[in-house]
Amino acid sequence: MLFMLVVKASRNSEAGNLPSPELMEAMTKYNEELVKAGVRVMAKGLHPSSNGLRISYPKPGEKPVITEGPFTESKELIAGFILIDVKSREEAIGWAIRMPDPQGHGEGQIELRQVFQATE
Repeated sequence: MLFMLVVKASRNSEAGNLPSPELMEAMTKYNEELVKAGVRVMAKGLHPSSNGLRISYPKPGEKPVITEGPFTESKELIAGFILIDVKSREEAIGWAIRMPDPQGHGEGQIELRQVFQATE
């Protein structure tokens, strides 16, 4: 079963501030544990929304609307993700709650979502 641990953005991540050396070390250790357990498929951080854009489709059949970042609602943005392949939802939850605060400063938030697979 594939699950994505979605790391939500914060004021710090949107400002382009890198994590502290201590947090980087904790996240490296966590990722090494995922790899050692054979469950990590991929893990990536994202640039701030100031480097991104949104493509929306407000009117069916018409051209999309492109909006350049930054986007002001950081609670709706993501700063990165980890994709894991586990045997159960419970195992995914177990890995998710072991992740260090991904933003530090008490701002971290992780959303755990199951990924649709071809057999579903």
